[in-house]
Amino acid sequence: MKRFPQQTLFSQMVLILLGGLITALLISAAIHLRERGKLLYRASTMLVAQRVADRVHMLDLLDSEAQRAFLGTLGSPDLRVALDSEPRAIPADSTASDFENLLRSRFAENRTIRIATNKIILDKAPPHDLKWQSDSAIGQSFVPPELALIVQVQLHNGLWAGFEFTLPRIAFIWPYHLLANLLILLIVVLVLSLVAVRLATRPLFVLAEAAEDLGKNINRPPLAEHGSTEVRRAAQAFNTMQNRLVRYIQDRTRILAAISHDLKTPITRLRLRAELLDDSELKAKFDKDLQEMESMVATTLDFMRGVDSQEALQPVDIMALLECIQADGMEMGQEIHLSGVVARPYRGAPNALKRCLGNLIDNAIKYGMCAYIVLSDSDKRLEIRIWDHGPGIPESQLERVFEPFFRLEESRSRDTGGTGLGLSIARNIAQTHGGELVLRNLASVGLEALLVLPRAN
Repeated sequence: MKRFPQQTLFSQMVLILLGGLITALLISAAIHLRERGKLLYRASTMLVAQRVADRVHMLDLLDSEAQRAFLGTLGSPDLRVALDSEPRAIPADSTASDFENLLRSRFAENRTIRIATNKIILDKAPPHDLKWQSDSAIGQSFVPPELALIVQVQLHNGLWAGFEFTLPRIAFIWPYHLLANLLILLIVVLVLSLVAVRLATRPLFVLAEAAEDLGKNINRPPLAEHGSTEVRRAAQAFNTMQNRLVRYIQDRTRILAAISHDLKTPITRLRLRAELLDDSELKAKFDKDLQEMESMVATTLDFMRGVDSQEALQPVDIMALLECIQADGMEMGQEIHLSGVVARPYRGAPNALKRCLGNLIDNAIKYGMCAYIVLSDSDKRLEIRIWDHGPGIPESQLERVFEPFFRLEESRSRDTGGTGLGLSIARNIAQTHGGELVLRNLASVGLEALLVLPRAN
């Protein structure tokens, strides 16, 4: 199933709750309206049956002349009454059987009753047959184009009393008060659902932010342990994990730093003893090995200090920093080109950023003889690209070169003075700032180091 971009747990839960709530309300409203229509229809037909029965009983108490004289007072806006000597021609209507049974229950004796609805009449009879043929003063009328009944009941004197009755329209009027109640219910439940979903997802958002910050700063403040039982347990587990990671890194840092520091003493003794050697060739070899060991110890200490660094963040002028590195390099005869502009200062650790950029530029100089620095700045991130004209790196080794002490066998050997920690230190600094460092081989020749640093919103 294709996912919507930037789909969040909050939006998913809101859509599920909202969809379920609207569906439930629509089904409830449909059932209510259906039952309401049935009840109102039954109530209206009971009223019609009672009114017809009352008028039939009244006409039975009068003689023929009095019946016709009294006929005008029996009608109403929704009821027309007529007297006929013969029943009128109306088609049989099986759909009116319920009303017929209801009407018969209003009479003590058996009556001859004929009933039809306007739907049956309109379907089976031509328009001219729908006229109300009457010898009374009511005259001619058409059955209205709405639900209506034509009822004929034979009186005791043999005449036929005809009733043309329009059912009350209240049964077909929308219950706006019900719709208003459902709308209010929908709004209230929706607001409560939004609050509940926010309360449920907020701790996940806080936990995600804390995990992201942990990758940038292992010594970040611990999570506040409050809220529901589940939230407190999650916060406690996260804080426990952070404390264990801090202790592990500190122990590892202290051990490696102690080993590297302690190695300086025997190296110094070896250097002093090498000075006493008479063989100049052997002495030169000793000096070379000792310099390499000192370089490894120094860079290892720098690497461990970088891992455990707690340098305060502050606005850093990246443009000025790069121009300073360029000027220093050019004084030593290095070829460094700088293009692009950084619009505004970047908030970061100045010494760490200088070490990161210095390592990348040094690599470009060592292995590519020159460094081309291209800057690209935006509101969301700062990109620094460093190109060289070196031999590049095999595609399979582009990630392995970031491993501590890993070095390639070809041109990037110990003869260049590298210890295999420069790129590890640079990537560690980039990730501490929430960014990333990647290497790419250029299409023609050379290598590109892309440093991406996100800007805080």
